[in-house]
Amino acid sequence: MIELQDIIDQFGVVFRNTYTLSPVQSKAFYAIQHCRTATLGAHVDTCDECGFEKISYNSCRNRHCPKCQTFTKELWIEKQNQYLLNTGYFHVVFTLPEGLNSVMLRNQKIAYALFFKAVSETLLELCADSKYLGAKPGITTVLHTWGQNLMYHPHIHCIVTGGGLTADGKWRHSRKKFFLPVKVLSRKFRGKLLSLLKQAGLLVDSALYRNEWVVYCKPPFKNASKVIEYLGRYTHRVAISNRRILGLREGKVSFSWRDYHDGNKTKIMTVTAVEFIRRFMLHILPSGFRKIRHYGILASRDKSTRISLCKKLTQTTFSIVCPATTIERLKKLLGVDYDLCPCCGIGHLSRASPNRASA
Repeated sequence: MIELQDIIDQFGVVFRNTYTLSPVQSKAFYAIQHCRTATLGAHVDTCDECGFEKISYNSCRNRHCPKCQTFTKELWIEKQNQYLLNTGYFHVVFTLPEGLNSVMLRNQKIAYALFFKAVSETLLELCADSKYLGAKPGITTVLHTWGQNLMYHPHIHCIVTGGGLTADGKWRHSRKKFFLPVKVLSRKFRGKLLSLLKQAGLLVDSALYRNEWVVYCKPPFKNASKVIEYLGRYTHRVAISNRRILGLREGKVSFSWRDYHDGNKTKIMTVTAVEFIRRFMLHILPSGFRKIRHYGILASRDKSTRISLCKKLTQTTFSIVCPATTIERLKKLLGVDYDLCPCCGIGHLSRASPNRASA
């Protein structure tokens, strides 16, 4: 099975001789190339029954690595469980026109931050209008910068509560169908983002003011468990998973992709290995940049107090029991006998002594 790491390992030198990477891209490139190899050091797991020893290489833990997101994702989802409410939830996606791609790529840290600001202010201001909701909802936002073909396509996924907290401390439910008209959302968002970019001194094409922008709302979630399912699918996703990579032959990579413009059909795309790496590296985020953000009643300040009130108002009684320890979490993810000794089949492996490389 071909993985991203194999492609970088075999064609990384050619790629680096062709393209220049930023420091943060170089760091991700190195981490992915050496993830779970001797370069990053190793640790020894020892059977508590027969003494069998197994050497395991350390993971890179880089957030862009396809191998290193599962456990981090589970921890994050567990934390979000406590904020779920007994209400409907909506999925809204804000996309950018291609005319802004160069501006966003050249000024990622500030442009992405303004993207989040425009999205959150658009939703909060319209929800505050009594014509639509007249309350403050809870919003979780996730930035993705890729399309299915790995090309640059920045967009923000939003999970919005189907209702919100009013100024006088009451809960107001939204309509069953999404309560904000798509055209109103789109035009307000367009005006906000272009204004913010202009204030920041980032030049934009005036034609962007005239064209319609794409904001779309997916069908509402049926229940809170579906929200968690969504979060698990989107929050810690990287540009492409290893399972979508189908082959590497004669310097070309084939991968599966979904063509949304052709009936959502699954197709196969083949590009050179160097081009494949180039496309992947487009999606390395600036160092320290938060791609998941919360707004409204989910904003960090006084969140616990607000959520406690909202749970009472929405009669939220369900609670999701989460594993208490790392061992229990691993058992949940990998199966009860994930650490069963391959030698005796009776004992279990546990870490003996770390030996981390300094590189």
